[in-house]
Amino acid sequence: MRREPFPPLSKAMLGRLARLGQKKHRDSESLFLAEGLRTVSELLQSLPDPAMLHALVLDENAAAQLDGLRRFAGKVWLAGTDDFRRLAQTTSPQGVCAAFRKPQGGEYRPASARSFVVALDDVQDPGNVGTIIRTAAWFGAEAVICGRGTADPFNAKSVRSSAGSIFALGIDTTPDLAKTLRRLQTDGFTVAASALNGQDYRSFAVWPDRRILVIGNEANGISTEVLALANRRLLIPHAGAHPAVESLNASVSAGILMATING
Repeated sequence: MRREPFPPLSKAMLGRLARLGQKKHRDSESLFLAEGLRTVSELLQSLPDPAMLHALVLDENAAAQLDGLRRFAGKVWLAGTDDFRRLAQTTSPQGVCAAFRKPQGGEYRPASARSFVVALDDVQDPGNVGTIIRTAAWFGAEAVICGRGTADPFNAKSVRSSAGSIFALGIDTTPDLAKTLRRLQTDGFTVAASALNGQDYRSFAVWPDRRILVIGNEANGISTEVLALANRRLLIPHAGAHPAVESLNASVSAGILMATING
């Protein structure tokens, strides 16, 4: 069956989508940009509502590879190499780019008696943020809460690293992570924090139904105020008498601890 032709991307739409590379425009438009065949395909498959796709921009090759585009009628455009150079945040654009509506945010409230949440305290690398979001989704977290200083989870690199998992769980931000954690503790949550002065994470055989894992800044760890709230401080011990490397990557540490807390 012959594929219906798609209209060319207008200059006005190109300019609007390109501006989503800046956080202030993502916030004002409540949109975020995703690129690459794999990331966009996974996001399209996991959309809670087709209306959350704002625009899908393809080159001729990508248009021939993606199926099910008919359900997004009126939101698909064709673009050339120069257009993708403006849109893409990578050095080698794949000819696939899409703008999605941000999932509804707001103050996190547990949906059930058994809840697992990941909180990020000043995690500054967007690649780490995206990887932690994807890992949290794998281990069944209800939400990822981003505290002050944490990289924007809708940054292009974060979105690539999350590899299509953005719609799989709640993503919330808070200007005061300590205040949010105190509120959740009153709701019965146990706060666990990754810390160098903690106890071997494997020594905690039983976890309560409601728990929060806090991951801190890549260089400085968790802030003093947030760490003071921790009901459990978790240490990932190194092998041997002396560590072969200075530290673990934040997203790797998060994955190890998530597998234990909610595995």
